[in-house]
Amino acid sequence: MAQDATVPKLNFEYWLDKAIEWGQATTLESQKDVCLHLPQLQEFLHQIYESLKHMDSIVAIQQFPLIGQLLGRLCWNPFVIGYDESQKTLMWCLCCLYSSEPQNPVELKANSWIRSLLCHLLSSSKWESNEAETSTFISTLGYTSADYYCHLVKNMVFSLVTELRGNQFNGLNIQERVSASRVNAVSVFCLPLVTLPDLTPLLETLLLYHGGAPKEILSSEFLEAVNEAFLTKKISLPESAVFSLWLRHLPSLEKATLHLLDQLVSIPLNSLEEVACVIKDSLLPQAASHPAIFRAVNEIFKNALLETDGTPEVMTIIQVFTQLFLQAHQNENKQHKFPLKAYFPYHHQPLVTALLRRPFELLTTHRCQHLKHISDMLKALVEDTNISSLADLFEIWFLVACFGEWLDIAAEQLLKAAVEPDALLWLLAFYYCPQNENQQRTQTMVEAQAVYNHLMMHFSCTVLSVKDLEAALHSITDIEQCCNQRLITHLLTNFLLFSSGGHVIAQEFIYHITETTDISKEVCSLLIRTAYRINNNGEENQRTVKLLNELLQKLTLKV
Repeated sequence: MAQDATVPKLNFEYWLDKAIEWGQATTLESQKDVCLHLPQLQEFLHQIYESLKHMDSIVAIQQFPLIGQLLGRLCWNPFVIGYDESQKTLMWCLCCLYSSEPQNPVELKANSWIRSLLCHLLSSSKWESNEAETSTFISTLGYTSADYYCHLVKNMVFSLVTELRGNQFNGLNIQERVSASRVNAVSVFCLPLVTLPDLTPLLETLLLYHGGAPKEILSSEFLEAVNEAFLTKKISLPESAVFSLWLRHLPSLEKATLHLLDQLVSIPLNSLEEVACVIKDSLLPQAASHPAIFRAVNEIFKNALLETDGTPEVMTIIQVFTQLFLQAHQNENKQHKFPLKAYFPYHHQPLVTALLRRPFELLTTHRCQHLKHISDMLKALVEDTNISSLADLFEIWFLVACFGEWLDIAAEQLLKAAVEPDALLWLLAFYYCPQNENQQRTQTMVEAQAVYNHLMMHFSCTVLSVKDLEAALHSITDIEQCCNQRLITHLLTNFLLFSSGGHVIAQEFIYHITETTDISKEVCSLLIRTAYRINNNGEENQRTVKLLNELLQKLTLKV
């Protein structure tokens, strides 16, 4: 394109001479001259932009070698940038000169210079430090320096948001002329300013902007900076913008998930209400209504569980997250709701459907039958010859573990309801001992069955002593296999909570267990989960609730 076609060389040189002559408009004479020429200058800047938007940055510099000098000088003239749409036009001209993929040191240096100009235009400190130079202009408008800065930024943000949303401007459809490279440049310019409250509408618009490009058009540094500011609560963003951020930038989603885990593991686990509050506040359960986010978060949870060797705290966090995700999914608008199989596409769908049923949806009398149905399906799957690898077995186990509320109810129903125990005991045995190498799970079942029979003999006794449960106690303290120890502890803790006489010896018994074994965290986690379930369902008598609170108060102090 010939330079003379849209921006006559004479005009270009004329305005460069004018910009040099005006400087920063510190004299009354220069200020008057600037004001006289502002409409023509704005029209000239529009002509420049109309030419630049069709060129890449290299061609633009070749066509207009002095463009940097002109724009740089105009950006420092308060009368120019305060006039009508001149500041926005300068902004877009600078965007055209920005190299989204700089190839050499010259382009890198040019990018740095352009970023500094944008920071100057939008930074309050710049305006405040040059108040003497801008005071005449600002006072003429009837503003203080702070008011002027506030209006300046808001107008700039509004203008950019309008353009990015494809609204009409000067009778033209701007959406057609906002290229991917320009949007990328704007995201880069926002980097040092992401925590500025007035910039929030622009951040939201950028995060929700796609423009039909085949690959990500926003700067990865911008996405990382916005995510960091959100996680550290330096900015507040609408949920839709946060979800879009995590959908378009997997590293940000990973960081958000790990940030949540670190946050929860570092605080005392006193109640699941506190845990649920922190998880909800993270927006991850709500964001997980999109299957891609749910599956990514689930993978991170799996790795965290493996790295921590299945620690009870992490498992409990995953289970609470799953419950909150299901709540969020149920609250979704039916038009936008994904089918639940989209979240678990590679699992046995009848088993998924059964696990997804919430316990409160079933009558108490129907829960045992539902648990037997889960156990039967799971047993058939696990014993299927096609499940040959440990990885396949782990995937099935992790699916069941995510819905751990059903496992806790299974242990409770074994003691409280008249049930055939085999199916429910097998379900618990699988959870605590998923591998059956060397008949480990079979041996776990045998030992759990013996303890269960012993506990049921005393379940209705109103008067109990620690001596009555010595056999069960020895099963915990003498067992070398961790999985057997944890399963029997689960049964015994439920016995103490729900049996007729268990409350009398509960504190003494649990104190003895935690003193002679290393399962204090396991017991504490189980008690916290039980308290959370009872508080939500309100099914237990006050004696059990009081006992739970007393046990938790002592045990959390100890842990």
